[in-house]
Amino acid sequence: MQRDTGDTLTDFQDSAPSRSVPATTAQTAATQRTATVTLADQREAYALLGAGDANLRRMRELTRARLVARGETVTISGEAGEVEGAERMVRDALDVVRSGGDLTPDSLLRSARLSSEGRSLASETQVSGLSLPRGLKPKTPGQKQYLDLIGDSDITFGVGPAGTGKTYLAVAMAVQALKNKKIKRIILTRPAVEAGERLGFLPGDLQAKIDPYLRPLYDALQDMLDQEKFESYLTSGVIEIAPLAFMRGRTLNDAFIILDEAQNTTGEQMKMFLTRMGFSSKVVVTGDVTQIDLPRHVTSGLAVAKRVLTRIEGIGWHEFTEVDVVRHPLVGRIIKAYEIAEDAEEDKRAARRGEFANIPEGDRD
Repeated sequence: MQRDTGDTLTDFQDSAPSRSVPATTAQTAATQRTATVTLADQREAYALLGAGDANLRRMRELTRARLVARGETVTISGEAGEVEGAERMVRDALDVVRSGGDLTPDSLLRSARLSSEGRSLASETQVSGLSLPRGLKPKTPGQKQYLDLIGDSDITFGVGPAGTGKTYLAVAMAVQALKNKKIKRIILTRPAVEAGERLGFLPGDLQAKIDPYLRPLYDALQDMLDQEKFESYLTSGVIEIAPLAFMRGRTLNDAFIILDEAQNTTGEQMKMFLTRMGFSSKVVVTGDVTQIDLPRHVTSGLAVAKRVLTRIEGIGWHEFTEVDVVRHPLVGRIIKAYEIAEDAEEDKRAARRGEFANIPEGDRD
């Protein structure tokens, strides 16, 4: 596998010219260094460097050091400090590959961020003793912590922005528990709360009206199960996908129960749902408090749950951030921008009320 993209290695061992070298040039040369990372074979090189060298290009964008890949070696050269950081990044990326992780240009951003802090994406996303469907693995340390919490807790709350995998990973854990015969059925539910459209104006019968709200749950399951198996489970009731209102009055034993979009529950609905839990069951509640579609005067059941349940033994609470977003990199930036704008708007409202919520004293008019 021969790669040469126009970068040339500086040979710092070349014989010095006979004429005297200026002090600044000698000092610069003294700070230069070269490091080499050796790969096992061409397959490993392809996994590390990516299709069309996409990963290699991303690594070059993340460092000032010079990276050149030829055959089964990656050579890093430049200022000593830059080379040291780039070598950590490359080796951590290689560890991700060797541990069976998913290495992409996006995950390299997370790897570079962690390696700059002396941390490792490979070690902080490694889950021992857990095999998820389709070879699925956590992509961020936050996702690993979330999976560990689901394994250790009877009830787990996963809260955070879109794209962090909170629902998808919960479904994966449910499918794995079913395959391992730890449970007898999977129950997925979410509140049918409108976000711009009214249920009554959608075409079809009741099932047709509620299906759009449940579609993300269908999609996640179909990613992890063969179509024939998925349909068989639905028909037999091993998998049930239903609106939250259908949970009332039931006791759910031997089940893995997931409540999605929990920010759109009321306090009463959340209490009703959590008290459906029976013996040998596990519950995961997911939601995003920045996307509440309830009327303004209604308090989210997710907010109420956080206030009253966080200290109860057996209940785990994990909060994702924009760092855990595993969609397009722009999604994380969009989330952060909205957070900043919303904080600024809240500060303005607080200032008008005379509260000066987050405004430094020197900035108050």
